Amino acid sequence: MSVTNLNIAVVGATGAVGAEMLRVLEERNFPFSGLRVFASSRSAGKTVTCKEKPYTLETLEGADFSGLDIALFSAGSETTKAYRKAFNDAGCIIIDNSSAYRMAGDVPLVIPEINGEDLKGHSGMIAVPNCSAIVLLMALYPIYKLTPVKRVVVSTYQAVSGAGAQALRELTEQTRDVLDGKVVTPTILPHRIAFNLFSHNTTINDEGYNGEEWKVIQESKKILHDDSIAIGVTCVRVPVERAHTESINIEFMGERPSLEAVRSALGAFPGVKVVDDRAANHFPMPIDASGKDDVLVGRIRNDISNPNAIDIFASGDQLRKGAALDAVQIAEYLVEHDLLTKK
Repeated sequence: MSVTNLNIAVVGATGAVGAEMLRVLEERNFPFSGLRVFASSRSAGKTVTCKEKPYTLETLEGADFSGLDIALFSAGSETTKAYRKAFNDAGCIIIDNSSAYRMAGDVPLVIPEINGEDLKGHSGMIAVPNCSAIVLLMALYPIYKLTPVKRVVVSTYQAVSGAGAQALRELTEQTRDVLDGKVVTPTILPHRIAFNLFSHNTTINDEGYNGEEWKVIQESKKILHDDSIAIGVTCVRVPVERAHTESINIEFMGERPSLEAVRSALGAFPGVKVVDDRAANHFPMPIDASGKDDVLVGRIRNDISNPNAIDIFASGDQLRKGAALDAVQIAEYLVEHDLLTKK
């Protein structure tokens, strides 16, 4: 297949991640000759722009998907499940941002910088990992390659935009109301988010972990191909607009690597930027990570309570590397490695 004749689709093109996908496709000049954009019936007939060209929004229902090579999905698990067969039967590879098939044995779950090789076994469905798992693993993996890791303990500080545009508006409105002395009544998020934080708003399982925490644990093991690594996670929603931040404690099987080796490994890893200025007390912040492709990593220090552990701090834009960018990078990998034909 000629790359110049590549036909792609963005499903969920009017959502936060879908709109970011269009921006990333444009910024990275992803090669395509045809682009189709899909959204709900409310948006049908309207247009979106990519590479300075308007595209008319379509609905999935009744659409003909023949001729499409790659579809970037960000329309929720139920949509992915409902349309997987139709797209795959038409010869189109799906790169899906939902959790629908992330843990399916026949579906690669991919961060290209880490396990792009897994794409060689795809059968037409590829999953983008959970955004918090991506931020964690981009910071962890360069260190993981240095010395075998025994255990990782993570606390997340997750931006409101991860819950969608309505939640972001609620943060803005609540903040204004609190400052004006008005009573705040949450409608989108379960608790007041302005000047507050709370456990991630997903269902608690029998082990006491919420859904987000469980995704990070299970998905990280799948991506690393390492069921032996112990992972403990606490996911928290904080009143930040964009970019997730994480405090990460890494315990090694044996002697920990030097801080110099850690900084060097992080600095050399694609998609990671070291921000670790102790003198200026300048470390990763969501305001610096927002809108950026790199995951910022800093607060690199020895854990004085454990001779075999270190602590780091990371921040990454959950709409960029945590979702849209990762999806486009997967598509790029498929093109560059001639993997557009499913196995």
